[in-house]
Amino acid sequence: MDCFGTKHCLFLFVLINNVLLTLQTKEEVLLDMKSAGGELGWLQWPSEQGWEVLQTVVNGSMFYTYSVCNVVEGEQDNWLRTTFVQRRPAATRVFVELRFVVRDCNSFDGASLTCKETFNMYAAEADADVGTSFRKGQFRKVATVAPDEISVRGELKVNTETKVVESLSRKGFYLAFQDLGSCVALLSVRIYYKICPATVLGLASFPDTVAGAEGGALREVTGTCVANAISQEPPRIYCTLNGEWVVQVGQCRCKPGYEAANGSCQACQAGYFRASLTMEKCDLCPENTQRSPAGSQTCPCREGFYRAPEDPTSDGCSGLPSGPRKLLATVRAGKLRLSWLAPADTGGRDDVEYSVTCQQCEAAVCQPCGEELRFEPRPAPLREPHVTVSGLEAQLNYTFTVEARTGVSRYSSQRATSSITTALHLTETPAVTLIRLEKRSSSSLSLSWALSQRSGRAPRYELMYRKKDDGTASDITTYTVLVLEKNLVQISDLVPGTVYVFRVTVLNPDGTPSGNSVEHEFETTSLAEPQVSSNTPVVLGAILGGGAMLLVVGGILLLHKRRRGTHSRDGAEDAYFSGSADQMKPLKTYVDPHTYEDPNMAVQKFATEIHPSHVSKQKVIGAGEFGEVYRGMLKMPGRKETAVAIKTLKPGYTEKQRRDFLSEASIMGQFSHQNIIRLEGVVTKFKHAMIVTEYMENGALDKYLRDRDGELTSYQLVDMLRGIAAGMKYLSNMNYVHRDLAARNILVNSSLVCKVSDFGLSRILEDDAEGTYTTSGGKIPIRWTAPEAIAYRKFTSASDVWSFGIVMWEVMAYGERPYWDMSNHEVMKAINEAFRLPAPMDCPSAVYQLMLQCWLQERARRPRFADIVSLLEKLLKSPESLKTIADFDPRVSIRLPSTSGSDGSPFRSVVEWLESIKMSQYTENFTRAGVTTMEQVLQMKIEDIRNIGVRLPGHLKRIAYSILGLKDQTSTLSVFAV
Repeated sequence: MDCFGTKHCLFLFVLINNVLLTLQTKEEVLLDMKSAGGELGWLQWPSEQGWEVLQTVVNGSMFYTYSVCNVVEGEQDNWLRTTFVQRRPAATRVFVELRFVVRDCNSFDGASLTCKETFNMYAAEADADVGTSFRKGQFRKVATVAPDEISVRGELKVNTETKVVESLSRKGFYLAFQDLGSCVALLSVRIYYKICPATVLGLASFPDTVAGAEGGALREVTGTCVANAISQEPPRIYCTLNGEWVVQVGQCRCKPGYEAANGSCQACQAGYFRASLTMEKCDLCPENTQRSPAGSQTCPCREGFYRAPEDPTSDGCSGLPSGPRKLLATVRAGKLRLSWLAPADTGGRDDVEYSVTCQQCEAAVCQPCGEELRFEPRPAPLREPHVTVSGLEAQLNYTFTVEARTGVSRYSSQRATSSITTALHLTETPAVTLIRLEKRSSSSLSLSWALSQRSGRAPRYELMYRKKDDGTASDITTYTVLVLEKNLVQISDLVPGTVYVFRVTVLNPDGTPSGNSVEHEFETTSLAEPQVSSNTPVVLGAILGGGAMLLVVGGILLLHKRRRGTHSRDGAEDAYFSGSADQMKPLKTYVDPHTYEDPNMAVQKFATEIHPSHVSKQKVIGAGEFGEVYRGMLKMPGRKETAVAIKTLKPGYTEKQRRDFLSEASIMGQFSHQNIIRLEGVVTKFKHAMIVTEYMENGALDKYLRDRDGELTSYQLVDMLRGIAAGMKYLSNMNYVHRDLAARNILVNSSLVCKVSDFGLSRILEDDAEGTYTTSGGKIPIRWTAPEAIAYRKFTSASDVWSFGIVMWEVMAYGERPYWDMSNHEVMKAINEAFRLPAPMDCPSAVYQLMLQCWLQERARRPRFADIVSLLEKLLKSPESLKTIADFDPRVSIRLPSTSGSDGSPFRSVVEWLESIKMSQYTENFTRAGVTTMEQVLQMKIEDIRNIGVRLPGHLKRIAYSILGLKDQTSTLSVFAV
């Protein structure tokens, strides 16, 4: 007999080759079987014919393993209990790392029916060591341990599994391992908990912190600013379940006069300063300032130089400006225009402003100009080097003074001015600038006009008018000419409905026209029109506007009335389930197997009985609520051998467990759809009951997507969603409500066809602290459940549609956990406050809009599965519709790591940046390409990233979006927050 087949020399080869392996992690070890270095003293029950200890000397050291191999001796119940493990009070969640070997049951002749390839792990809490006292009832099951690889004769396969023990509250605990008939050896048991190690981040010191518990919120830790650093609010950070620090809040910053260096705040050197918390580093004293002592917050100005109160202390000091240059006065159209050039020396400032003052001089006596002068723009302050003055009197001298000022001019009595004196002889004739229509009729027009400037004398006017050309050719234009003393006239004897052209000119003192005139056109009314004054268009506009408003209001009231009538006919249920007769009529109706008094009758009606000889189990692929799940083969007479999944019912089951086990088969047996998991048959008439279904090579959808992040196209993802929606449409037409639709309950085959699974579990809403649904298969998280199902236990196809929206988000986010690390209470509160999950990275806009429709608060307004299938099929028929991407902000997305350093500022090295986004494997690629600074990283484009050797689509997008986030952060100085 070979060594593998005996219990006393079992697994020696594996032990020698694996005993020296160590693992360096952020962990606090409570128990380590390999490093104990002596007899472990673990309790074996029963004391004989069960677990046995094997002692082995390797390199002069003694090592211990435990093994059991009673597979040929019928039913087994062998227990191995550890010694008392004391617990740190904060460690409510511990990890158990198991290294073990399991032998193939097929290698034992005659024991295949009783042999197991799994064993169970249990835990029991206590406040003190109970010694050798042992009671099975004190233990609660933690997990069924199934190997990934089974050892066959002559070939040993070592498995490593890590299980989690949750919700520990007492001073210590025991672990126990139960054998029900397997051939297994425990090589190593290591119990530890994770901690976030003491660290200094963002100039804040944080202590060692035990990682939080599964399902709870992140553990918040308050830190302390280092010496000479301050914070507006206490610095806080969160410790994750994996012992990692994330999401720092309340950054510490060095006080003015200090700068951050090596995790501490150091005083600025002499000649340097740091004025505020917004500055990162001490700066060299700026221009025109004195040398500062060490630790300075500012640098004082040199004599003759100044700094305005609004000037940042980081700016240099300024001198006074010189006066404006080349002051010039010109007259045009009765107005005086002053213009000048900027000062030759602005004192180093760009806030130069000007003010203009005026004096009126007559007979050597000057006084300030009167209020009749008008400046355009106002004379002070002026930003532009020019101003226009009107209202000047003729034959008077005016002196204009222009002063240049800056923000520091107030600190000196010196004035920077330039002056000009001009004697203006305003003899030019003013011009007519505007002709207005005051009143009109069919035979007359009343007109008035205005002048460009005041005149010292009363002007006379020449009015010329004619009919507007009617299109006939003529070389002669005939005007009627009137000479007027006033700027108002009524012209009579005109032709009705005719356009006239008017021109008004001011006459010079000698009676000749000044030549400054503008033509205007006005039309008389027709004989059918009433007389219209100048305000008639306003009145007509008001009448028309009021009429339009009445029409709009009437339309709104009519529409509201129709809607009220519709609502009065259809309730919320009718609105959701209304549709055509074809849509509402299912092919057949689902029958609840629980209505059968005997579950065997339901199974016989809906499922095919299979003889156990036709089923062969090959490998354990998981552990369900009722027992192990195997991959195997089904060979039915007359059919080709096919791969199947085999669910088993564990020994010692209760009658309720058997009823629930068979109910799942009774439910699946009623369904026949390409997107629903197919039931091959059941084994119920023999000792070991089994459910046999088709085998899905790629397993659960959420794990499949996480393992292939970024490797699938949007078209492939949408096609997966279409398949899931088609399956749910079929179930909805069958009047079956799934209640637990989630990516973990969708299976994927080798062709990427998605099929809905997990049927038949009874779900009861518990009033527990986390607000979860307790089922015979465990607790279903709130984050997939519609709000009305939580609040009112109202499960319908509409609540399944809500869950499908969450599945859509999971698929487009490559298996990301919905609502991330938020607790169930936080999720329910957020949903009730109208929060909805943001669009995943690269999610098509049309797909995200469909998600939002699925998450409408009012369930009657959500789309039906028939509508969802139709829309997804349209998107697949028009792939270009998937190119429009929904808005995505890399600073907010929790899927991406932070795009900034630990203190909220951009990273200072490429290595630090790559480590933060978990892409450090590309460090050498960036170095070979010569990209060694963050400034070079910010210039990179998608082609540059691909050219340096980043080929995987998921990695390419992660790096590209991180660069996008860095660019946005650099331009806006925003802080990453969640």
